[in-house]
Amino acid sequence: MSERRTPSPETGTVMVLIIGFAVVLVLLVGVVVDASAGYLQRQALDNLADGAALSGANEVRNAAIFTGGLDGVGNGDRVPLATGLATDAVHAYLRETGAFTDHPGLRVAVRVRADAVEVSLRAPLDLPITVSGLTDGEVGATAAAALRVAG
Repeated sequence: MSERRTPSPETGTVMVLIIGFAVVLVLLVGVVVDASAGYLQRQALDNLADGAALSGANEVRNAAIFTGGLDGVGNGDRVPLATGLATDAVHAYLRETGAFTDHPGLRVAVRVRADAVEVSLRAPLDLPITVSGLTDGEVGATAAAALRVAG
């Protein structure tokens, strides 16, 4: 004769456990993917900010040096910068590199002190996995550059 087994009260608990672990694994993968994407976006803005600041500081070699000269600037001193020329050079660099196309909504702030250029970039955070209301944000980077007289 065949015996009938009665289901034990633990039947099906393994399935719930597997589904629970699968949900946790999917969430972890999503967090890692989004964190990596945010990091890479910040690195891209860091590179753009560095290049833009250097471009603004290098403007002294093109035109500002000829209008202001280096009177009173000694060895090791910072070179004076022309605010308008440095700002224009930063914006030209960002246009030439396609920064506004690669980072829609990019905001640029340029601050030119007498001897240094500071560039701040901010862009909306674009994550591959989005949850409405939780992933709204932005990423930013700041860089500064100055030239010193070497002789």
